[in-house]
Amino acid sequence: MSGIVAEGVSRSFGTVQAVRNASFRAERGRVTGLVGPNGAGKTTLLLMLASLLAPDTGAIRIGDVDPLEDPLSARRLLGWMPDALGAWPSLTARETIVTTARLYDIDRDAAQARAAELLALVGLNDLADAPAKVLSRGQKQKLGLARALVHDPQVLLLDEPASGLDPDARVQLRVLLRRLAAEGRTVLISSHILSELEEVIDNAVFLVAGSVVDAATAQAAARGWRIRLSGADAARLPVDADRISGALGTAPGTLGIDRNAVIAGFETEDAAAAGLRRLVEAGLEVSEFAPAQSALEHTFLNLPRAEPHA
Repeated sequence: MSGIVAEGVSRSFGTVQAVRNASFRAERGRVTGLVGPNGAGKTTLLLMLASLLAPDTGAIRIGDVDPLEDPLSARRLLGWMPDALGAWPSLTARETIVTTARLYDIDRDAAQARAAELLALVGLNDLADAPAKVLSRGQKQKLGLARALVHDPQVLLLDEPASGLDPDARVQLRVLLRRLAAEGRTVLISSHILSELEEVIDNAVFLVAGSVVDAATAQAAARGWRIRLSGADAARLPVDADRISGALGTAPGTLGIDRNAVIAGFETEDAAAAGLRRLVEAGLEVSEFAPAQSALEHTFLNLPRAEPHA
């Protein structure tokens, strides 16, 4: 069974075209990130993949199923986690999972056992009998993930799953998502927390103004590297910048300064390594030399920006 395939998918709301001719694949056994600025159409696209919103044009396949033609079969394959937990605020965490399981025709005893298993998996044992309305944002996200997993889906659609989670819970989420992918599932995750995505995804789909964009140009743009000399402080940074500029052979005044470090741009990692070698050979005592941004953040920030399509 293949994972997710979207071909030429579009969706408008009145005069606003939220998703425009989007095509991409998310493969089995891999975690794919859906990346884009606010208003890019990520949630609209996820809703169409989840069979909760019909596309105006284009085709979607979830495994071997067309969710528009057979939404019931698609939903049996899919685990859908929206950005907000949603319904049943008066039910306890346990009751929420059991009720969801019953909706998937899982018998009551199996539903109770599945609820206990999932509450332990997401770290909600101590709150199993607390009503969902008293849970924090992060705890509701954990419950939302447990609910998405209740029927052992082969494809997971997760909208901002790390939102509100504390650092320990975010690490646990990353480990869990990698394990689910290793079991052969397809995981598509949308998040604004790029540092979290960087740690967990295998590849990314970039969405800008409703369109999937080729990120090759953004990836190839010069990437900033932080360079800090031993003993650097704010007052000495301009002098350090001139020394670094001289060693690298760049024009004076062209390097940036940020948080007690000088920022220099390099086209590739090989170019950065050569730059570090020149600094050391020039006798500069380099105490820090590292990318100023993660590769994913660098690509995201260099994506072409466009106004939403009308």
